[in-house]
Amino acid sequence: MDMVSGLEEAIRKAGGVGAFAQALGLTPSSVSAWQTIPAEHVLEVEAVTGVARTILRPDLYPEPAGSGANVDEVDMARAQEYALLGSLLLRAPNADTLARLSMLQGTDTPFGAAHIALGQAANAASPEALRREYFDLFEGVGRGELLPYASYYLTGFLNERPLARLREDLKRLGLERAEGHCDPEDHLGTLCEIMSGLAGGRFEASTDEERDFFERHIARWAGHFFADLEKANAARFYRAVGTVGRLFIDIEAEGFAMETRRSA
Repeated sequence: MDMVSGLEEAIRKAGGVGAFAQALGLTPSSVSAWQTIPAEHVLEVEAVTGVARTILRPDLYPEPAGSGANVDEVDMARAQEYALLGSLLLRAPNADTLARLSMLQGTDTPFGAAHIALGQAANAASPEALRREYFDLFEGVGRGELLPYASYYLTGFLNERPLARLREDLKRLGLERAEGHCDPEDHLGTLCEIMSGLAGGRFEASTDEERDFFERHIARWAGHFFADLEKANAARFYRAVGTVGRLFIDIEAEGFAMETRRSA
């Protein structure tokens, strides 16, 4: 299947251009202009539609050429976790996403238990209820209960120096805001998408650059945000998202710290 048919398959699975664009938080006109799925959206589209990345963009994600293919499963799992969190923070999950989340399984660890709880929360939720919950949490009339922006968590105000520093780093990495995204780039959902691209190798960066990005733009505040999400008044389904996010950020921080100690 070529790249265009991968896009067509994703649109078909989503139920048309309008539904596809809405699931991604984009306008139908911007999606209609695509000749193929932009690299920065591949994992998000995979999470939303269930169409494999090897079908969506086989030029970026070729099928492994046998069992000897050099695939870093840990980094791919990290990329998928970031993509999941980014998708859930940027928009309320639709029915297809809830159906896939309801099948989540986990190991006998706190992080595994958090995934099981997220699957159970998805199984008990409806798209309509989650649209209201998402609105109350992150949008609201005037503002939502929580503001998932680095500037706000680090300074108490939006569009402050943390956003400027992020834009400088994105420029240095050769990354630009995706067309159709209006939120400031320091939205945690966007930061998770960027980390997904770094972990999965879609964005060219060294291990040191990936660690530096995490420490500069995520480590200092994301855990606090997810902890706030766990106890937010409007949160029901999203309490489980908060637990997964908080534990994952802790795991990432420890992993990067171990790398730093090994290289010292």
